Amino acid sequence: MSPRAPRADALRNRARILAAARDAFARDGLDVPLDTVAERAGVGAGTVHRHFPTKEALVGAVIADRLEQLADRATLLGEQPEDFFAFLGELVESGRDNLALSAALGGTLGADGAAFAERLSSAFASLLAKAQSSGVVRQDVTAAEIHAILAGVLATESRLPPKRRGLGLEIAIAGLRASRPSR
Repeated sequence: MSPRAPRADALRNRARILAAARDAFARDGLDVPLDTVAERAGVGAGTVHRHFPTKEALVGAVIADRLEQLADRATLLGEQPEDFFAFLGELVESGRDNLALSAALGGTLGADGAAFAERLSSAFASLLAKAQSSGVVRQDVTAAEIHAILAGVLATESRLPPKRRGLGLEIAIAGLRASRPSR
């Protein structure tokens, strides 16, 4: 007998818990109690604990959910040459908002998170290939190298005053653009 699909209300509750946790972690850090997440989601503490028995499980689910959203977004992009650079901005913004979450996991995403991370990597590589084919991104850079560059951008931006955020990404994008032949 196959496992029963979750009820619609259980799926709604899970989505509300994830949204409340994502907002709470971004705004107040990881020290937010699970009871506070439950209150903000409009569910009981027991509901949160049924879905996510530990805070680590909830943090992992929040990250996996965001990775899935980013992978979906990357898959939809690529029609316009500048889509690649817009997506880099989304990645940096997401990374900036989730630095504490990522650090808390110490690189362990669990099976679901790892699958979504792989899907995101594949979609990102495809988006990069489209941008390189259209001539907007230099040919001599790989997805792995851009990943390292983005890590540097995030590290740089975390040290900048808020009004200067975006500078690291601007510099990275300028370096990734394909050079135009002079006329």
